[in-house]
Amino acid sequence: MRLDLVAVGRRAPDWISTGVDEFATRMPRHLPLAVRTVNAGDARRGGDVARARGQEADALLGAAGDARIIVLDERGRSWRTRDLAHYLDDAMQEGRDLAFLIGGADGLHPRCLEAAERQWSLSALTLPHMLVRVIVAEQLYRAWTLLSGHPYHRG
Repeated sequence: MRLDLVAVGRRAPDWISTGVDEFATRMPRHLPLAVRTVNAGDARRGGDVARARGQEADALLGAAGDARIIVLDERGRSWRTRDLAHYLDDAMQEGRDLAFLIGGADGLHPRCLEAAERQWSLSALTLPHMLVRVIVAEQLYRAWTLLSGHPYHRG
């Protein structure tokens, strides 16, 4: 089974890459975590945000392949860490890959929302989409530690 953070935007600042890598390297070999990036839609340069979001949707959904899709969206449902751990446990039992889609600056196209099994809201706050990568990586690691009885999660 594989966990993929599929995100719009290729040039993450070093501190974002370092943060994600920190948690990805802690994951067990049987549950690898990787970031797969896609380019922002080039129509954005011409001011066509709707078309750019459509281009990004094509790239995000293509990169997700046949994985179960979870989108990060402010209108989604918030999860407690234990909820995420139960969801992760169920996915591991099924052996199906998970793809967490993170949109760009203008959010996700409705096609991504429709393709999603779940819509996950990290906060009522608007978070920078690059920072979302680190938060999701940490929460996936935390969920795995909770399932494995590792002392990282004390909540």
